Amino acid sequence: MAQDRFEDLVETFEFLEDWEDRYRHVIDMGKAFPALDDALKVPATKVDGCASQVWLHPRIDGTGPSATFDFEGESDAMIVRGLIAVLHNLYAGLTVKEVGAVDAPAELARLGLDDHLSSQRSNGLRAMVTRIRSVAAAAAT
Repeated sequence: MAQDRFEDLVETFEFLEDWEDRYRHVIDMGKAFPALDDALKVPATKVDGCASQVWLHPRIDGTGPSATFDFEGESDAMIVRGLIAVLHNLYAGLTVKEVGAVDAPAELARLGLDDHLSSQRSNGLRAMVTRIRSVAAAAAT
């Protein structure tokens, strides 16, 4: 279950045949992603398990399983900022219940990220997905 904007991203990646072009596209997505207010870069929003500095600030609209999930985020590494933007395309706008139903590894595999990210970046991406799922699960109850 992917958002329309994630499906658009998959199509873009299919069009960009060379991984270097895809990598640049992810970086461009990170550059275009809105910056996180410095006041939100606190220990509570910091994601552990990432090689670079990463902060995710969730925004939940409503209560219970039908509450809408969104988040802001930032990293000190451009590729990671881009990965935050990729995750935003995957999750933002879903209900907190739907967030838990997303098979993130399968969806992200459609972009071919696993084959081209370092193990540290892959671990960081998994840590961000874990944080998103955890926040959504807590909001769903």
